[in-house]
Amino acid sequence: SQRYDFIEFTPHIFTLIQIARYDHRFEQELTHVSATYSLREDGKIEVLNEGWKDGELKQIKGKAKQPDPNDPGKLKVSFFLWFYADYYVLEIDPDYQYVLIGSSSDKYLWIMSRDKTIPDTLRDELLQKLQARGYDTNRLVFVDQQTAK
Repeated sequence: SQRYDFIEFTPHIFTLIQIARYDHRFEQELTHVSATYSLREDGKIEVLNEGWKDGELKQIKGKAKQPDPNDPGKLKVSFFLWFYADYYVLEIDPDYQYVLIGSSSDKYLWIMSRDKTIPDTLRDELLQKLQARGYDTNRLVFVDQQTAK
């Protein structure tokens, strides 16, 4: 299988916009969701997740690490103390315009993009790729990035 190096993808600060996700308590009803990544001096990645709910900006800061340099697309991410969750980069666009992210279970899935929207043709292509991987794309919640905050 293809290996995706997220560390290589994060030499500088960059932001990805959440296009769609499997909904969870910690993201429920959030709109205008984004994740900003930056490489820390210790080699870990700082993650700042932001979204709007009821007119209020919600933020949480975490960290990601790459436990196995031989499998650079598999990260561990923590937003709470030392509790880490799997964060698997399933695919990165060659021009880094989108990223598909899953985990070791079928509980988590995100479609992220550099832009607030993606073309319908790309959305359909990504949904097909996720279905081929066994994901139930009917569970995806498409995130409102357009309406006023």
